[in-house]
Amino acid sequence: LEEDLGCAPQEVFAELDPKPLAAASIAQVHRARLPDGTAVIIKVRRPGIRPTMEADLRLLARMAELIEAESAGLRRFKPREVVRQFTLSLRRELDLVAECRNAERIARNFTEHPEFVFPKVYWTWCSERVNVQEYIDGIPGRNLDAIDQAGLDRKVLAQHGAQAALKMILEDGFFHADPHQGNIFYLSENRIAFIDFGMVGRLPERRRYQVVNLLHCMVEQDASGVVEVLLDWARDTAIDTESLILEIEGFVDQYHGVPLKDFDLGIMLTELTALLRDHALNLPSDLVLLIKALITLEGVARQLDPDFDMVAEASPFLQRAMLAR
Repeated sequence: LEEDLGCAPQEVFAELDPKPLAAASIAQVHRARLPDGTAVIIKVRRPGIRPTMEADLRLLARMAELIEAESAGLRRFKPREVVRQFTLSLRRELDLVAECRNAERIARNFTEHPEFVFPKVYWTWCSERVNVQEYIDGIPGRNLDAIDQAGLDRKVLAQHGAQAALKMILEDGFFHADPHQGNIFYLSENRIAFIDFGMVGRLPERRRYQVVNLLHCMVEQDASGVVEVLLDWARDTAIDTESLILEIEGFVDQYHGVPLKDFDLGIMLTELTALLRDHALNLPSDLVLLIKALITLEGVARQLDPDFDMVAEASPFLQRAMLAR
């Protein structure tokens, strides 16, 4: 802190709690107050964590090379590409300034949505190893009893959370990739605050349209449409197209006649991914974070509301995106 602030922390902050509010592998967070009394959190990267992580990443890269060279069965999972994506993601997380830029970019996309709250960044004291953000005083996402005691509506919170994430993914193409309960707080008037934007996903317009098309076809049980998107992704891979089409038709047909409220989008995506692997196909690497985020989000929403209907929430976004296209 002294190195990055250029002075003793006591010269910048009126109060600083030496006990971490939260701690993880890359950084830890402390509560503090600015001289004007504003409550903030200080996120500090662990000293020496970069060389430790780089050494681990080199070991992972070497293991991936050996796996691809020695195992034909595992080679189709593209372990070197998996490690490459993992490395890029972790290196981005190490830069705490990048996290602040991510937070502000997402916040700008929600300027017309007061039901969503994002922490203000105090740039004066931000650097690669330290960032200072507004302290969010809300109910932690895991505390369901406190949500009930505060008189908040769980069903509305589940809907709001899903709508925020679907907007990020399907409309903005820039999304919080780790929307678990520890990164969500619930506020008065059923508002939701998101924190920790170290891990984000990006979907360029073409990929976003492919995702919209795939989800739309899955929901509408359009097997030929699903196959069309998957074949587009498998452009350079030799596959048994006829066998793939038959399996996709069977996969889609199992949902025939099932009410939309009984669809579990997370399970559908997981099953589809497994089916692709059986055909030696891989999802484009930039979709891994997307599926992770959707599955995490659906789990959080269903803890709030066991009857939560993810497909019903997604359908208007999909229809708008298809019409816009």
